[in-house]
Amino acid sequence: MTPPFTPLTAQPAWVHFEKIFLWNGGLKVTHALVCALLGFFFAGTGMAPIIHNGVAATADVVSSLRP
Repeated sequence: MTPPFTPLTAQPAWVHFEKIFLWNGGLKVTHALVCALLGFFFAGTGMAPIIHNGVAATADVVSSLRP
């Protein structure tokens, strides 16, 4: 079943991620909930700065790549 067309600017970013990952069968709802809960758990621990720095460093490397 194809979802109705909606302009990209009419919805928040998380809706687009949901459409891409959940509708295409690449991500199960339960897995998404577990990941979200783990994210909130880790945000409240001492590991948060380490995770943030790791994600930022990875984003820097990826953004510097040229196709």
